[in-house]
Amino acid sequence: MQAHALECGSATATTEPALHLLRLLRTYWADRAVLAVLIATAAWLALTLARGPGELAAIWVGNGILTGWLLSRRTATWPGYVAIAFAAELPARLLAGDAPAYAAAIALCNLVEVLAVAAVVRSRVPDIRNPRHWMRLGGIAIAATLVACAVAGAMAASVAHGLHGQPWGRAFASWYAAHVVGMVVVATTTLVVQRERLRLFTAQGRGWSLAATMGLLVAVATGVFLTPYPLLFLAYPALLLVAARHQFVGVALGVIALGLIGAGATHLGYGPLWLHDLDDHGRIALLQLYLAGGCLMTIPLCLAMAERQRLAASLRESERRYRMLADHSHDAIARVRADGERLYVSPSSAEMFGWSPAELLGSRWDIVHPDDRAQQQQAMAEVLATGRARTDVFRVRHRDGHYVWIEAVSRRIPADDGGDSGDLMLAARDISRRVAVEQALEESRRELERLARADALTGLANRREFDARLAQALRRLQRHGTPVALLCMDIDHFKRINDGHGHACGDAVLQLFARRLCDAVRGTDLVARLGGDEFTILVEDAAPGSAEAVARKIVAASAQPVDVDATPLVVTTSIGIAYALEPVDAVTFMARADAALYAAKDAGRNGYRVHVQG
Repeated sequence: MQAHALECGSATATTEPALHLLRLLRTYWADRAVLAVLIATAAWLALTLARGPGELAAIWVGNGILTGWLLSRRTATWPGYVAIAFAAELPARLLAGDAPAYAAAIALCNLVEVLAVAAVVRSRVPDIRNPRHWMRLGGIAIAATLVACAVAGAMAASVAHGLHGQPWGRAFASWYAAHVVGMVVVATTTLVVQRERLRLFTAQGRGWSLAATMGLLVAVATGVFLTPYPLLFLAYPALLLVAARHQFVGVALGVIALGLIGAGATHLGYGPLWLHDLDDHGRIALLQLYLAGGCLMTIPLCLAMAERQRLAASLRESERRYRMLADHSHDAIARVRADGERLYVSPSSAEMFGWSPAELLGSRWDIVHPDDRAQQQQAMAEVLATGRARTDVFRVRHRDGHYVWIEAVSRRIPADDGGDSGDLMLAARDISRRVAVEQALEESRRELERLARADALTGLANRREFDARLAQALRRLQRHGTPVALLCMDIDHFKRINDGHGHACGDAVLQLFARRLCDAVRGTDLVARLGGDEFTILVEDAAPGSAEAVARKIVAASAQPVDVDATPLVVTTSIGIAYALEPVDAVTFMARADAALYAAKDAGRNGYRVHVQG
């Protein structure tokens, strides 16, 4: 017991300084000291290792740290943090060899950039911790970063040009690329660390999953940066996996890992960035673009996932509230005989149906919707026969004439002597609102599905719908030998229309052209717009010459000018035709039609060509 007490006392004595130190780190000056160390260290390393005297740093993380720091704290405390950051960066620059005037001017440019981004984000999104604001936060933060880095970059390039004679354009490009990448990656990382703290690694279920996915990313990134082949894209799927599993935490750690591995391998002379005859600035610029690409892929994904989770949580909360109200409401209770005659109806039915309990007694099948009567009679018979309770949804006519959707739980009532009384107890609740919501959601789902498969400008099928229909047609060809024809076309010299008459005129031409295509085909044929002025027609069960007939109709219609804002325009098209009489994959089939399209263009346009298999 004494030994145990001594051990406990020793443990207490050991943990008390740790707790005191933890509390100390959260104090006013300790927080600023941590920021000062981070800013000074980041500035010194970037200036010492990444550039020569008088040049702008190749990548800058200090501004991202300070921006994340400011956005995690009250606006009233910003002046102190800004002063600390300036005081920490200035000596780091002087130690790295910058002249005092140059160091002070560049440090001020950094503060302009940070304050611009932080001020815009704080004014437009005051509470960045609220998930409801994350989609808006992402757009505002990116826009503010792009503008602020451009403004600060112009100032810094002018300083570098005036004091050190650097070419202004090169200095601006170096600053802009380094600061945009640093701001996006490091500011996001800082915000995540400030919010998550130790939960970044200790959250339930995150540790092993995060370690495994990060290990996969590190392994893939190491492999692609050590090989001399241009395989950098292979690391992006692993980065997307980390982002999808761990969202902003995964993005922060994943992009940092890619940056460290890429920078280390490139510095040692390995990797695809050495394939091109570039100097160090060129390789750094390529690495910056690579990291920026990772951010552009993953951050919007995380914002979308956060928004989806927020909507799901809101939906769950709404459902919880609805269920609470439903569970505590007064259900309508009725005792019903096997023939449907109601022997008892609770008073709450008056509020639900508008009928008094006395008016609902007796056999009143007339108030049940005609389409639901047979189903409800069968349900009652099943409950009486099996003795198992069941729940049914049907409609009951309200006193004022409209129908009320109810959810009724039917149970067989035993007789007082323990036998079968032959009666049922129904507990009914009004679910009209729930049904209306479900119907609205289903209608919204159908509308969203329709919009997802339609081109917004022309109303034709889009690329997604075309790909699905083409795959179905080729499967039918493989199973049943049903021939398929494909027409690929675009508008001749469409760029001239856009350039000469404006994009509004170009859009009107696309719409009129789409109507011409629809007029030239059968109702079973699919007309799709793949993008720009590229259109396709899918003809199933295609008889020999049927595609050529469609093409001739389209070419003939092209002879008629179209009026766009009182301007007559002759809109012609070149068409490539391919037939699939034997099983073929979609890529090959499309390639054949494209080859015929290019043959039609080479033949002078305003016509069609048919692909002939060699």
